[in-house]
Amino acid sequence: MTVKQLENEILALTKAEKVEVIQILIESFIHNSRGISKTPGVVGGDACIAKTRIPVWSLVNYRRIGASDAQILEAFPHLTAADVVNAWAYAEAYPEEIEQAIRENDEVMQEGEIA
Repeated sequence: MTVKQLENEILALTKAEKVEVIQILIESFIHNSRGISKTPGVVGGDACIAKTRIPVWSLVNYRRIGASDAQILEAFPHLTAADVVNAWAYAEAYPEEIEQAIRENDEVMQEGEIA
């Protein structure tokens, strides 16, 4: 089934059935998600997908250059869709932190190019 077919099926549901679908999806995300963690000394203490060294700001950068969620999941095959959703939620909740991490990483990259 394609996403478009699924969308059509969901739109045909009653309100009560849609609520049930949402509850199923939320439960799926909760149980398959590792969440976001910040560990001093790991990736500079930046927010990462828990139990990985993948910073949220890195995923945000991928998205900014045009990568879809599907492409991000292909690039990071050990991540789940729930991990990506958690990253977007974290980035939305803490935009200043993510922007600062992106700026700092860009500065480090530029210094490396100059050296």
